Amino acid sequence: MPRILLLENPYESADEVLKRPGFEIVRIPSALQGEDLIRALQGVQILGIRSKTLLTREVIEASPDLQAVGAFCIGTNQIDLHACNDHGIAVFNAPYANTRSVVELAISEAIALTRHVPEKNAALHEGIWEKSARGAHEVRGKTLGIVGYGSIGTQLSVLAEALGMRVIFYDISERLAMGNARRVRSLNELLAQSDIVSLHVDGRPSNVGFFGRTQFEQMKKGSILINLSRGSIVDMEALIEKLDDATLAGAGIDVFPEEPNANGDEFSSPLARFPNVILTPHIGGSTLEAQESIGYFVAGKLLDYWRKGATELSVNIPSIASGPSPSTLYRIAWIHRNTPGALAFVNKIFADEGANIDRQILATSGQVGYMVTDISAELPDHAVDQMRSSDQNIRLRVLRRETA
Repeated sequence: MPRILLLENPYESADEVLKRPGFEIVRIPSALQGEDLIRALQGVQILGIRSKTLLTREVIEASPDLQAVGAFCIGTNQIDLHACNDHGIAVFNAPYANTRSVVELAISEAIALTRHVPEKNAALHEGIWEKSARGAHEVRGKTLGIVGYGSIGTQLSVLAEALGMRVIFYDISERLAMGNARRVRSLNELLAQSDIVSLHVDGRPSNVGFFGRTQFEQMKKGSILINLSRGSIVDMEALIEKLDDATLAGAGIDVFPEEPNANGDEFSSPLARFPNVILTPHIGGSTLEAQESIGYFVAGKLLDYWRKGATELSVNIPSIASGPSPSTLYRIAWIHRNTPGALAFVNKIFADEGANIDRQILATSGQVGYMVTDISAELPDHAVDQMRSSDQNIRLRVLRRETA
């Protein structure tokens, strides 16, 4: 049975899945970094994290037992995927489970900022009655510009249109417009037309500083910015300048360039002085419904990988969805370098040993190949040793029927 380390308190539904086969689970409520993470990973085969723990190449190379990582969130930019490939570590995430929760927060912030709810709330907390319609508007008829039209952007599009908003979107990939949403061909075109701009892009390195002074200059005076995606994509100094000169009517910020590792840690932001800014502690996907779903989904993927060698929806390992057949005694799951002749190499080894292969699946992506070989006879140890010692080998696992 593997040892599983869960950091940053993923929902207890993950434990429910992983305890069924008797896995040993260790929980630490906060994120760990560097040497602390390396020490905690000794003897750990499966790691579960959220967005704060940084799984760097240094940590991966110092953790030889690690075989799989579950990111109980959407993003995986906190994980060095190239290093995971080099060491045969399969990574899984939850790309869809918290979509609705993020969308609802974006909608609620759009309405609250358009109605100046944060300022009215702050005034009442200070004992000041300010009943006025000055500057307050309905979102109906306003233009929402969505930057990034993936699973979150498209669902936001549908809900916003149901509220009577006009929706435009920009994405570097070809995307099918939902409902009456209209695609624009440049970010500047979107910014010039939008009353509310909502950012939904990933945290890849090329997106760092993606939304800076140039983009703020293109926004309509009196518009609103919502960022529920990644803290690294927005130039905070440029945002503060536009709030100071009242170019922006407000902002909703859920993510920050630097965030605390654990609840209760001190946090400060220069945005805190603006009454027309909603600050939330990275809770876009933090509803009980979303977290429960994420726990089940990611834990299920980790369980399927450990017991069946299935890599469906893995972030980095080529996808093989099916498990072994009922007649299979052994499944040899081989992560290897994607070089010509891998299949012929394996088949010759097993043929030389007189082992009949029941089924074999090979999938490749980039520099990595993943092959599963199912046999219903006794395991030819010499064949497995040759695969493991070959120059192509990255990681090889032998799954027996009782774990398949």
